[in-house]
Amino acid sequence: MTAPEDTRGVIHRREAIRRVGLMLGGVSFVGGSALLTACERQRPTTNNTSIGEFTPQDIAFLDEVAETLLPETKTPGAKAAKTGAFMALMVTDTYEPKDQQIFREGMIKLNDACREANGVGFMTATPQQRLALLEQLDREQKTYTDARDAARRESRASAEEHLPDQRQEAAPGTPTTITADAPAHYFRMMKELALLGYFTSEIGYTQAQRYVESPGRFDPCVPYTPGEKAWAPHA
Repeated sequence: MTAPEDTRGVIHRREAIRRVGLMLGGVSFVGGSALLTACERQRPTTNNTSIGEFTPQDIAFLDEVAETLLPETKTPGAKAAKTGAFMALMVTDTYEPKDQQIFREGMIKLNDACREANGVGFMTATPQQRLALLEQLDREQKTYTDARDAARRESRASAEEHLPDQRQEAAPGTPTTITADAPAHYFRMMKELALLGYFTSEIGYTQAQRYVESPGRFDPCVPYTPGEKAWAPHA
């Protein structure tokens, strides 16, 4: 017996979020369970229209950020999957106003950082300049996120022991202190949505991964050759 179509869709979305979460270290997404509801909406078919407060220029910018993270190789990249429009839709539909502001201000910060490092904005930077910048921002967000997670664990432990909350000292390059209630880093948000948008797109699902529509036979043990694509879960 097969599940109703809407149930299969929920399973697919939950599995996609779980898998991308594992890629990012298993932490919760900004937007939380609202991502499931928002994913029910049809994906934008064009990048030439505004989505919420995101202009077509903003969406093109996000496309290039996502493409730098997930470039075209033997399979189409994030831009071909219209990942920028997906990111704009998820921010508009699932993020709280304060997180939307962090994300949009983050776009400005990213562009300013590119100008400072390379003398040009992100949209006119070379692929090598873009990649170097995003690698630097990824290291920055990782340090920040680790410090915030440590502060949250310490806060929970303190609450359980009825002790005063302690602050977690941040590593160099991050604010002087990272507290348990600190917001997510803007580049963490961008990376989450870029991965989720790509790997739940038709391109990401059927070309970047191996996909076979169910029902099919059950193979409990399948030989694996290093470098092979992962199998996509049932949609």
